[in-house]
Amino acid sequence: MPVPVKISFLGGLGEIGRNCAAVEVDGRIMLIDCGLMFPDSDTAGVDLVLPDFTYLRENADRVEGVVATHGHEDHIGALSYLLEEIPLKIIGSPLTIGLAKNRIEERGVSDRASFIEVSDNDRIQVGPFDMEFFPVTHSVPHGFATAFHTPQGTVLHSGDFKLDMTPVDARLTDLAGLGHLAKDDGVRLFLCDSTNAEEAGFSASETSIGQSIQDLFRARDGRRIIIACFASHIHRVQQIADAAIATGRTVATLGRSMNNNVALARQMGLLKIPDAKLRDIDDVADIEDGKLCVISTGSQGEPLSALARMATGDSRWLSIREGDCVILSSHPIPGNEFSVTRVIDGLVRRGAEVVHSGSAKVHATGHAKAEELRVMHSIVQPEWFIPVHGEYRHMAAHARLATQMGVAADRVKICSDGDSVLLTDKGLERADEIPAEYIYIAGSVGALDHSVLLERRVLGQDGFVSAIVALSIVGPKAELIREPEVLSRGWVDGPEGDELRKDATHEVRKAIEEALADGKRNRQDFERAARRSLGRFINKRTRMRPMVVPVILGAHEGQDD
Repeated sequence: MPVPVKISFLGGLGEIGRNCAAVEVDGRIMLIDCGLMFPDSDTAGVDLVLPDFTYLRENADRVEGVVATHGHEDHIGALSYLLEEIPLKIIGSPLTIGLAKNRIEERGVSDRASFIEVSDNDRIQVGPFDMEFFPVTHSVPHGFATAFHTPQGTVLHSGDFKLDMTPVDARLTDLAGLGHLAKDDGVRLFLCDSTNAEEAGFSASETSIGQSIQDLFRARDGRRIIIACFASHIHRVQQIADAAIATGRTVATLGRSMNNNVALARQMGLLKIPDAKLRDIDDVADIEDGKLCVISTGSQGEPLSALARMATGDSRWLSIREGDCVILSSHPIPGNEFSVTRVIDGLVRRGAEVVHSGSAKVHATGHAKAEELRVMHSIVQPEWFIPVHGEYRHMAAHARLATQMGVAADRVKICSDGDSVLLTDKGLERADEIPAEYIYIAGSVGALDHSVLLERRVLGQDGFVSAIVALSIVGPKAELIREPEVLSRGWVDGPEGDELRKDATHEVRKAIEEALADGKRNRQDFERAARRSLGRFINKRTRMRPMVVPVILGAHEGQDD
């Protein structure tokens, strides 16, 4: 009897980012992607959000490696963090591996990684994993759909994809190969990108954007153009460079990831920009405004990106001037809308004209819309289906679409982060849950506890109030040395604040005196008394909930006997 195949979801379900799933065959684990997510406005001071690696740490001796479906940060950005804990074989296209290596080398964990490069339609064996790689079109070159040929039949993961009939590099999604797979072996379980399942129709071809960008360039003759896009979107960079060169401009790149990725893609022959038309950003001062095009990072409004620094006037490379045209050749990722709007506003304040996807055709999605998903389902014809990659509403829309395309309703499973499923002779069934918490990364301090973010949220909303109490405790004698002091930040201010702090001081004093009279002598008792009295007072008088921080001087540590 064939052994079951287990699939667990560490991230990427019900959210955009943190894509990571684990396939288990014969006791070994192969990951599908290991990506990160960028923080939203509720995660103050957080730089990155990672999948929860607890399950992988607990089973480190069983982890074989990871299939990197393509080179976007939400699919490969967490690899360097996982490598700090577990050595990995990383399997992917040469470009995907090249993009991953940049981050891995930056973090200094290259010695813990080994790399296996695969090409279109390769079929390889790694441990018990028999894997086949089908080319798909997306907004980064050389993405794959991956078929796992398992004891329980073929498990197919679509990767991120669209059905672009005229891609920039002429590399089509291999519908014929997927059709043969479905016909010959059949697809037992299909895991498929759901990002645009709510969007009707077909997505626009990436090549349609090139002409639109060139028209924008021609209409702004004589003006300096700065255009921002994803650094990994090599096809978009190619079309921007083509438009710039066709209109007599020289290209310069700005931003570390843009510089690195352009250099890598040119070295691999995936990006063609003549040396004579590419300048270093340090060497553009002598180029006329109408002869310059700067391709920059920061299309998502990232606070420290090159474009964000230009918007605030903090860029050491480029200052926005009256008459500049800034083009955002992207669409905001859900959660980034506020950041993008803030950058646009800053650019406009400095005199720039800003063109974005809401005002011109400067972006085409890299994810299949509903009709493309229908085509994919009609070809794959899976026995079982799990929608992946998207917020819950996207996965729910994809689940409905799958039933319309012939998958039985009871064979469509909507899963969440932390869910596991078992593929057995009887079908697909739920298995045990695994840890799938958000892991927050801030600067060089590493992972932050969720309680730290909760504290930051409280501080950001209502501020903090501190009560400083000085005591003298000598033997059985204990007393207040001086009047307690109540300080606050971000709570209340002005004459009203002075009056509130005066009354709050009275309440704290009363609570401490009562604790002394009851024979309390330990710091924890006085902290509890001050916190409770101050918290009750603040809530009653202001209906606010700032962080309350008692500071007790002169009391003993420990508990009463």
